[in-house]
Amino acid sequence: MGIERGSRDRMQQQIILASASPRRQEMLQNLGLEFTIHPSGADETVVGRVEPSDLVEMLAVRKAADVASSYQSGIVIGSDTVVAHKGQALGKPVDDQEAFQMLSSLQGQTHSVFSGLAVINAKNGVCQQGWVETKVHMRPVSEEEIRDYILTGEPRDKAGAYAIQGFGSLFVNGIEGDYFSVVGMPIRLLAQYLEQFGVNVLKQVHQRHTRKHRE
Repeated sequence: MGIERGSRDRMQQQIILASASPRRQEMLQNLGLEFTIHPSGADETVVGRVEPSDLVEMLAVRKAADVASSYQSGIVIGSDTVVAHKGQALGKPVDDQEAFQMLSSLQGQTHSVFSGLAVINAKNGVCQQGWVETKVHMRPVSEEEIRDYILTGEPRDKAGAYAIQGFGSLFVNGIEGDYFSVVGMPIRLLAQYLEQFGVNVLKQVHQRHTRKHRE
């Protein structure tokens, strides 16, 4: 996907998503945004103890900056998500055994999901960055339920080993905060940052619909 070039309107800037995540791509598509997919190759290694909120913001900036370096212009979006429970950050499980351990520790408990976001103007390097915390309440589940869930394959590439938008929703009693940040990107914050760079989501969708009617 791409966006028309040559427009004088600042809202027609190219948007680049620094992620290969199907979930993040789907969220941008649901907003009606036209964008280019350019996964980041940034090093995500972090040395020492870092607070989850600082971690996701730092990695979101790294991802966006890495991709922005390949463009002379455009708005680059980077995001990162971790699950935090009892002072420990839970990323994606390395195997099914670790997924089982993560899910066992989360069942019947309340944990936090931190989503970091960075939006960079590739032309001048100006960056808007931040993070969102959402509380997720999990119901008590049995070992059999956890193993059945792991067999679906869904936990393998998910922070905390579950997907709230998928079968993992069966384990969730409720949330306090931003559902979309749990999925992988804080949409409200994204719209706010895009607005800072002249991209109004609703106006852009309206303009595209108007163009289609004229064609």
